[in-house]
Amino acid sequence: MSVSGHPEDHQRWFAHTPWGGDFGDAAFTDPQPDFPFSLRNGILRIEARKEADDKWRSGLLASAHPDGTGFAQRYGYFEARAKLPNGPGVWPGFWLNANQPRDVKDPGVEIDVLEYYGQFPEGFHSSVHIWDNSGAGNNQVSDHVTPVINGALDRDFHTYGVDVEPDWVIFYLDRRETWRVATPAELTKPFMVLVSLALGSGWPIDRTPNPSVMEIDYVHVYERNPAGRRQDCR
Repeated sequence: MSVSGHPEDHQRWFAHTPWGGDFGDAAFTDPQPDFPFSLRNGILRIEARKEADDKWRSGLLASAHPDGTGFAQRYGYFEARAKLPNGPGVWPGFWLNANQPRDVKDPGVEIDVLEYYGQFPEGFHSSVHIWDNSGAGNNQVSDHVTPVINGALDRDFHTYGVDVEPDWVIFYLDRRETWRVATPAELTKPFMVLVSLALGSGWPIDRTPNPSVMEIDYVHVYERNPAGRRQDCR
């Protein structure tokens, strides 16, 4: 797997947020042998575990690097097929973020295709954030909860998708539409793709299973060709 925690390596995936600073109650870790990333039978595993020093560590993958290089795309269909970890405190995500330098003051858009809180296994969140990078704090968010059968997302693989178009942002679970929101005018930059297994998000992690694993079959990004059909970019 082509991943590194060092920007100068320019691997396909970067193991930290490109804008600097990680989040959650588990530190995102540079790749080590079989941790936090491993491959088993063609399936990527991102593992969160509490180590001997009593600290949690886990993994994040970003398709772009701090200098803006890497993969990014503005419009198209973005999809991941994944099986989620179970238990309180887990916080897996599949999301898109504007690929722009961190010192740019233009608003940035983030699209959370999947944001799952293990504390609440009966649903997952999808959202569109508009981040005000001017310092004024005028952030905006539209959020939707897709209900599911309790435990369904950690028992089996499911596909989580979003179609980003000039007029609509349309969300899918197993390729069935779950929600749509008008495309914000602030969406002017291409998106990097991120997959992460964070912990916490304000919820306690004292009962989080150790280890916890997110399994990912694939991440695909499509764009429309001139004939109007989608074609796979990754």
